[in-house]
Amino acid sequence: MSIQVYNTLTRQKEVFEPIKKGEVKMYVCGPTVYNYIHIGNARPIIVFDTVRRYFEYRGYNVKFVSNFTDVDDKLIRVANELKMTVPEVADRFIKAYKEDTSALGVTEADVHPRVTENMPEIISLIETLVAKDFAYESNGDVYYRTRKFKTYGQLSQQSLHDLKVGARVEADEAKQDPLDFVLWKAAKPDEISWTSPWGEGRPGWHIECSAMAEKYLGKTIDIHAGGQDLTFPHHENEIAQSEAAHDQTFARYWMHNGYMNIDDEKMSKSVGNFITVHDMLKTHDPIVFRFFMLSVHYRNPINYSPSLLEDAKSGLERLQTAYFNLKHRLSVALENEPVDADEWYEQLNDVQRDFEHEMDDDFNTANAITTLYDLAKRANIYIAKDQVGFGVLEAFMHAFEKYFAILGLTLEVQHTISDNHLSDEAIEALIEERDTARKERDFERSDEIRDLFKEQNITLEDTPQGTRWKRG
Repeated sequence: MSIQVYNTLTRQKEVFEPIKKGEVKMYVCGPTVYNYIHIGNARPIIVFDTVRRYFEYRGYNVKFVSNFTDVDDKLIRVANELKMTVPEVADRFIKAYKEDTSALGVTEADVHPRVTENMPEIISLIETLVAKDFAYESNGDVYYRTRKFKTYGQLSQQSLHDLKVGARVEADEAKQDPLDFVLWKAAKPDEISWTSPWGEGRPGWHIECSAMAEKYLGKTIDIHAGGQDLTFPHHENEIAQSEAAHDQTFARYWMHNGYMNIDDEKMSKSVGNFITVHDMLKTHDPIVFRFFMLSVHYRNPINYSPSLLEDAKSGLERLQTAYFNLKHRLSVALENEPVDADEWYEQLNDVQRDFEHEMDDDFNTANAITTLYDLAKRANIYIAKDQVGFGVLEAFMHAFEKYFAILGLTLEVQHTISDNHLSDEAIEALIEERDTARKERDFERSDEIRDLFKEQNITLEDTPQGTRWKRG
């Protein structure tokens, strides 16, 4: 099955066909670096990192570019408040971004272009638009003629007639049309600025991504991605800029992730439910958070709450424990191949087929994770057998490692050593491992698990029907 991508531009799934066979040119809008990223920002970062990983798993060479907006009104305001320069503020929060996203298992982009380092390309693109009469200068500002781009609104499926952008023009505003948007802003006193044909100033928000996508990926790219909130006006304006300048398609596929809510309310600074990744990581395992993010299809909204994060922790532990049990059983297994080995290899092929089917279907990580629960179930059944094969155990382990790598997850099982609270799934898995260890006369591991339960105040009772447990 070919990879199917839901294209926001056409509102349907389409077979992915790259510009150049075997390659993917992918641009993901990055953060404005005036503060720590929040957990809503983290969603596209995690989602499109996973998309990138899956393309690579499927054999594509991915060129992945994600920008840093390192100059805008917010950065200037924060720099003034902190008595720092704009570049100092940007450097501080780019460093924090890289630390936080690394903790979340995110692979760094091939290129992280900064606006301030690409000013010649930005100015050149604006000059092209002015020369083609798609833009005009007014009192040191430069505006884009929105109505001149006939297909404006195609991405967000809005007509020019219905758009409410700039519904009125202030008396001192120099726009020729309320729908026009700024490409270049004339500098205010004591603001950071650059020299341009229109005087000292700095770029508007939208032009930067058009210029940097072209510089690092070309005039037409395969995938442009970001949060749903960027569809309009940011991505709509990028299309208008790039396609007016070059008379060719800017991006073949547009991908957008859904919104994030907190306790069923839209995340917003104004209502006080704003959580930064920096703060979240002080109390939660970053890989649990990544697993939680991937447990919902990327196009659907996702709701964040402590209880849902705890559910994700239990689910991840269930998979990690299955892997740990395989690893333990392998350490005492004989290098033999039981007569039913082919049957188990076929089961692993079934899991691979199911996993790839779900990921090929618009990167459905939620359903792909369900196939991993099936993998864990089959693994637990296998290690409970009296005779197991070295090769089959290794194949199960390699399957976990492969799928976890695609999803950017880690297989370390923290609760096998110490944890403040073992989930029910973790307890059940450890009991199963303890039973196996006792059967194989691995008393050292059996005693280790017993002591762990004692520390957690968990009581075990061996019955003819199996081992029962209770807390307290």
